[in-house]
Amino acid sequence: MNIIDAVVLAIVEGLTEFLPVSSTGHMIIASHLMHVPQTEFLKTFEIAIQLGAIGAVFSLYWRTFLLDWEVGLRVLAAFVPTAVIGFILYKAVKEFLLGNIVVVGGALLAGGVFLVVFELLYKRKGRQAQEAGPGGMERITYGQAVLIGLCQALAVVPGVSRAAATIVGGLMLGISRTTIVEFSFLLAVPTMLAATVLDLLKSGHDIHLSDAGVLAAGFVTALVVAGATVKFLLHYVQRNDFIAFGVYRIIAGLIVLLVFAHV
Repeated sequence: MNIIDAVVLAIVEGLTEFLPVSSTGHMIIASHLMHVPQTEFLKTFEIAIQLGAIGAVFSLYWRTFLLDWEVGLRVLAAFVPTAVIGFILYKAVKEFLLGNIVVVGGALLAGGVFLVVFELLYKRKGRQAQEAGPGGMERITYGQAVLIGLCQALAVVPGVSRAAATIVGGLMLGISRTTIVEFSFLLAVPTMLAATVLDLLKSGHDIHLSDAGVLAAGFVTALVVAGATVKFLLHYVQRNDFIAFGVYRIIAGLIVLLVFAHV
């Protein structure tokens, strides 16, 4: 992998991490399109590059993380089930699912259909766009937080989308759209940080000093692009639902299965 590959993959990560379309799935697709070898380093890079996205969220919400313990404890409660499930399934996911284009295509397609159907059945369109700052997140109960964490755990399957799972889970629990989107941003920080640390502990031997430039380029690019994406999504959800993203997922999933998997 060279610097250009790293920058392109980081752009894909920054654009898709917080949208309900699956960043991992898109990076796998992008690496196939660019003919980047499916090495252990690539799999580690795809996880480690999420640190840039984490940095973008922390730069925007650092006051909430450091000063608002009410919200922080709810984020922690949501993180626990994801951490447990992710730790248990880590080896199987990395060995059998990461890099599997068929799994990605199927998950994109199924998730897109679910997202469209869910939005069409969602009856609270007049209330979903309400503004909600930290006070809104403080109204999330600990029970709801744990359930959101369980929903997020579905994203261990590449193509499912961590953002989609948490947002839809929150909407099903009656949480307002803006509130659950912001909560999804915050929950991404411990989730992606833990995934990165776990992978580096287990696969750090695949990273060499010569890879530092590639990782640095990816980190900075993902940081900048993810920051812009977060601001875009906060504005977008004030007036729109996620049907467009669902349709995109369906089209992308079909293309992946027909072109790459030769279904």
